[in-house]
Amino acid sequence: MLLNLFGSERESMSAVDTAWLRMDRPTNLMVITGIMFFEGDIDYKRLQQVMQSRLLKYGRFKQRVVRTGANAAWEDDPDFDIAHHLRRVALPGKANKAELETMVNDLISIPMDFSKPLWQFYVVENYQGGSVLVARIHHCIGDGIALIQVLLSLTDKQQHASDTVKPKKPQFLADEREPNDPFMRLYRPVAKVYAGMLKSYAKVLGTGYGLMTNPTKLAEYTSAGVGVSQGIARMATMAADPRTKFKGQLSTTKRIAWSESLPLSEVKHVGKALDCSINDVLLSCVAGALRAYLVEHGEAVDGLTIRASVPVNLRPENQLDKLGNYFGLVFLPLPIGVANPIERVYEVKRRMEDIKGGYDAIITLGLLSVVGSLPNMIEQPAIEFFSTKSTAVMTNVPGPREPIYLAGSKVQDLQFWVPQSGEIGMGVSILSYNDRVNFGVMTDKKLVPDPATIIDYFNAEFEKLVLATLMHTVDGPPDPELAELHLAVLRMQALV
Repeated sequence: MLLNLFGSERESMSAVDTAWLRMDRPTNLMVITGIMFFEGDIDYKRLQQVMQSRLLKYGRFKQRVVRTGANAAWEDDPDFDIAHHLRRVALPGKANKAELETMVNDLISIPMDFSKPLWQFYVVENYQGGSVLVARIHHCIGDGIALIQVLLSLTDKQQHASDTVKPKKPQFLADEREPNDPFMRLYRPVAKVYAGMLKSYAKVLGTGYGLMTNPTKLAEYTSAGVGVSQGIARMATMAADPRTKFKGQLSTTKRIAWSESLPLSEVKHVGKALDCSINDVLLSCVAGALRAYLVEHGEAVDGLTIRASVPVNLRPENQLDKLGNYFGLVFLPLPIGVANPIERVYEVKRRMEDIKGGYDAIITLGLLSVVGSLPNMIEQPAIEFFSTKSTAVMTNVPGPREPIYLAGSKVQDLQFWVPQSGEIGMGVSILSYNDRVNFGVMTDKKLVPDPATIIDYFNAEFEKLVLATLMHTVDGPPDPELAELHLAVLRMQALV
């Protein structure tokens, strides 16, 4: 702890959190944005009480960031006032989705006020007969896994629960959609997988479950060192992602869009019929949507692969709601060049299996710790180097299976958008809630001014995949070539 000029304590920011703080730039703000949709109007005064009793118990939400040369620290905001962070707003005009979308688009391009704690909630009280809560929280406070857990700790499973009683810790990450799904293995706590490794490297990684200060040392301390060394070498020599409509010079303006939710049961049925996971199905639809957008804009897609950076949770299970950033990244190659929807599902499945056993996540966490400890002038080229390796950031998080309530109001739906770093210009977010799945996209306006088109293509790709799957009644996975033939016939019939 350090003391500031007024005698109050300062807490040094961790190296990894500092790295995320420094990534903040006008073209890519490091702010996580989320929306809660409510059935009916939310009680604003009751919401204030919930925030006071549940959110502010996390001291970080009453602290501001202080930069001291190459380092950063947390200190209590002497003028903290929750009114600066929880505000009422009203939408103009018809107050429908278009107006809400415009409001969020305006917000996501506004930098945070660093003279205050780095979070902001907006209560929209006139949205389609109900209320909406728009949340913005800076990435240096915590990663998406931690922040979603914190936000869910504000909620209850019953409408009439006491606002002052501390709720049980949400365990939505334990409610896995499919225990054997490789993508879900990335998102549930994997500390058990690395427990022996982390324990053996206590001196290398730092205190607690803390930070890797030198990932290259892993090779000297473990039988897995060969794999780690190979992972570091492969990452260092990984080619930059190809330039497409999705990758290029960025502007300072972002655009968001979100889909109507899909029934999770339908996604499950398709996955079961194709002997694939839910996430194989969803990610193949994402790849298909991106492919369709590129084709519409005249780009060649045959044989094209673009990478998505996928966060991997590395925090211990008993510290899911601990603030800060404790995740690594893996690079998922999306088969944009595969036209057949069923063939694309199988290709996604194969590629997910290829990356699930690697050490990329633990390596990238260590590298973030290293660059966060270095001067900013050294960190920025390192961030730029890694951001050239992928075109999008992609997250897929399982939310609560049952309805939840905030301040006595039922949460009808959830949506969120992840920030991008360096020169990455697209974020793709998939979140399940109450047995439904939501799909959201954030893009740079200069590259993709119309992300709603990608949403439309996602829905179309899912419908196409459902149709192709239903065509087959024989046992076993359907024949991709036969499915494509059926689809071609249907397209011709649609034109007649």
